[in-house]
Amino acid sequence: MSELVLDAEALYRELLRGVQQLRTPDTRLVGITSGGAWLAERLQRDLALAGEAGVISSAMHRDDFAKRGLSGAGQQTQLGFDVDDAHIVLLDDVLYTGRTIRAVINELFDYGRPASVKLAVLVDRGGRELPVQADYAAARVTLPPAQSLALARDEAGRFSFKVEAAGSMTGTGPKEH
Repeated sequence: MSELVLDAEALYRELLRGVQQLRTPDTRLVGITSGGAWLAERLQRDLALAGEAGVISSAMHRDDFAKRGLSGAGQQTQLGFDVDDAHIVLLDDVLYTGRTIRAVINELFDYGRPASVKLAVLVDRGGRELPVQADYAAARVTLPPAQSLALARDEAGRFSFKVEAAGSMTGTGPKEH
C-alpha cells in the first residue's frame, strides 16, 4: 500500500496562481477557519493586497450543530469590509463533503449579499454530499472515507499536509469540508 504524500508548499504556489486568475482588482479574500484562514492571510500578503483577509467560521450554521455545539469552533468570523456587493474568493484547505462550504455561505449571507462568491481550495478530495464545486483546486486526490487530510502550519508559516485515520486528527479538530 503506497502512502499519499502531498507537497503543501507546491500546492500553495499553484493556489496562488489560481487565485490570481479568479480575482478582480476589488476582490476580497475570505478564509475558512483554520486552514483556509491561514491560506487567505498568506495570499493577502503574497498578492500585496491592502488590508487584511477576512476569516469566516462555519460553527453557527453547521448541520451537526446540535451534536457538536461550539466545540472546535476556533476563530470566529471577522470580516473587515462590507459584504454587500463584494466579490469574494472563499478559501479552504480541503473540500470534501461540501457541508462546511454550505454553512460558511449561510454565515457570509448573515453579513450581507455579495455580488459573487468563488471557491478556491488546496485539495479537492471528492466525496461530495452536497452540490458544491470549487472554482479552483490546486490538486484533486482520492482518499478512502477512513482517512482524513489535515493542513498544518509551522512557526515560519510553511504548510504541510498529514494523512491520518478519520477521527484521529488532533489540534484543530476535523478539517475536511
